[in-house]
Amino acid sequence: MHNTGNSIKLLTGNSHPKLAEAVAARLGIQLTPCHVSKFLSLETSVQIHSSVRDEDVFILQSPSPPDVNDHLMELLIMISACKTASAKRITAVIPCYPYARQDKKDKSRAPITAKLVANLLAVAGADHVITMDLHASQIQGFFDIPVDNLFSEPSLMSYIKQEIPNWKTAIMVSPDAGGAKRATALADQLNLDFALINRKRRRDMTASFHGGFSHIPTVPPTPTGTVPPTPSGSDSGSNHGAQDPDDEERVETMELLVGDVRGRVAILVDDMIDTGHTVRLAAQVLRENGASEVYALISHGLLSDTTMENLKDLPVQKLVVTNSIDQTDRIAACDGMLETIDIAPVIAESIRRTHNGESISALFRPDYF
Repeated sequence: MHNTGNSIKLLTGNSHPKLAEAVAARLGIQLTPCHVSKFLSLETSVQIHSSVRDEDVFILQSPSPPDVNDHLMELLIMISACKTASAKRITAVIPCYPYARQDKKDKSRAPITAKLVANLLAVAGADHVITMDLHASQIQGFFDIPVDNLFSEPSLMSYIKQEIPNWKTAIMVSPDAGGAKRATALADQLNLDFALINRKRRRDMTASFHGGFSHIPTVPPTPTGTVPPTPSGSDSGSNHGAQDPDDEERVETMELLVGDVRGRVAILVDDMIDTGHTVRLAAQVLRENGASEVYALISHGLLSDTTMENLKDLPVQKLVVTNSIDQTDRIAACDGMLETIDIAPVIAESIRRTHNGESISALFRPDYF
């Protein structure tokens, strides 16, 4: 074992202190005293109350709704503070990478904000990034510094084996083509069958053609210098939090494209859930095709506050997410339907191995934890 000769300093902001405390306990260390607050002007204030000179610094921050931008700013300022305090190495530990769905230019004048975040982290002074279940693994290519993308699959497999009855006859389901690779990897590891749901969006032309073209809706002109309102909404498969304005006239449907779920437990897997719209549609399709039970296993539970009242009505037996985002309040609001998987052991071990210069590839083995 190679040790760098300096100690681990673990800091955290206001995004998920419970996870940071659990990671520190696993490492057998204390969190480095750090006070993160706001001035009356709402500017972020960071005060680190312990020396980090020549230390191996890890900053755990998981930006999440509704304070994504505040959490991101806290992380950047903490990195900069440690950099100017002569830290030997600074690793940003970001279990849920912010703006990950904005990872490509999929329409005219669209920003690639995931790349912007990568630039901000590097400019602030980060030397290394540890994250988990990136929405698109190609985001690693946005960085000019090392990135370790951990996977939640081993933890998900442990949950399936321990908590889902008759899991050996279950079927793994992806709610869209983009998640097929994740679902098939889990299915192969567990020796289960695989099913794929196809999501289609078609324009609803009923209103346009009813009674002729005179009924085609018109859009009033937008005054110069203003921006027309955009309907909000997002789901686990979308690339942006805002819905395309054209989607107002589209009807979204889902159909089972591959696999037979009749009479079987269906395990729906995805990397992210926000409004729950995708999970709701997919679970309904599985029920209609004869699935006896539906479990939804999701890596990151963004779970926008506006949808909390509907989460407990999702047509699933259990909604299971990792604790990459703090779910304490949401668990209480969902009457036992929402459960979490603890990723603190994975994060702690990745920090320990990074500090000691060991390979972290062992963390990808399904039987490691």
